[in-house]
Amino acid sequence: MEEKTETIIELEKIHTFYGPSHVIQGLSLFVERGEAVSILGRNGVGKTTTLRSIMGLTPPKSGSIRIEGEDITGWAPHRIANKGIAYVPSERHIFPGLSVEENLKLAERLSAKEGGWNFGRVYEYFPVLRDRKKQDGSTLSGGEQQMLAIGRGLMGNPRIMLLDEPSQGLSPILVNAVRDIIKDLLVHHGLTLLLVEQNFRLTLKLANRHYLMGIKGKIEHMAGTKELMEDEEIIKKHLAV
Repeated sequence: MEEKTETIIELEKIHTFYGPSHVIQGLSLFVERGEAVSILGRNGVGKTTTLRSIMGLTPPKSGSIRIEGEDITGWAPHRIANKGIAYVPSERHIFPGLSVEENLKLAERLSAKEGGWNFGRVYEYFPVLRDRKKQDGSTLSGGEQQMLAIGRGLMGNPRIMLLDEPSQGLSPILVNAVRDIIKDLLVHHGLTLLLVEQNFRLTLKLANRHYLMGIKGKIEHMAGTKELMEDEEIIKKHLAV
């Protein structure tokens, strides 16, 4: 019997601009509930803009974005976040002058469900944040800031996480630590993940399906992890400078 799937994110022919620059031209993609999907591609092709388009930070001029079947195109970012979507940008956007705990508090959105994310659960996942909860968040190390950014996203009790370059600027040891945390969230907490990441080896360990993006947001290939692991020439073709 075929397992029933449900599309939770759907982009259809979106066109997004930065001023006069037409960055994304006709992008369509989808993510099923509980999937971990990546967008791979060279720098500047529109990967981050795709996530920003979904969050309403750089809304598309045309096309549609649907979350769980509801058209959210043109919605304000806070309204989109309230749909249960967490966005963790590559810059992390830790607020200087605010403690770790205050950074987490800003994103707090209580869940009516038992076992929702709160300070206690985030600190269980990231003990270092508990140890530094009174410290200015902007003074944390790069790896700690990444953990704070993910923890802050979880404080909104999301069903969907948009994660942009989580390994950026991290040492190999910290990359592995972040990988294990994300994988655990996927396996044990049922998050749906749309991931942008330059480190394709990390991506293959996290996502099960991959969009290979060319210039202007054009999807040049879609593949499963098994296909990419068996034929790295596909990745080299799309990622080599």
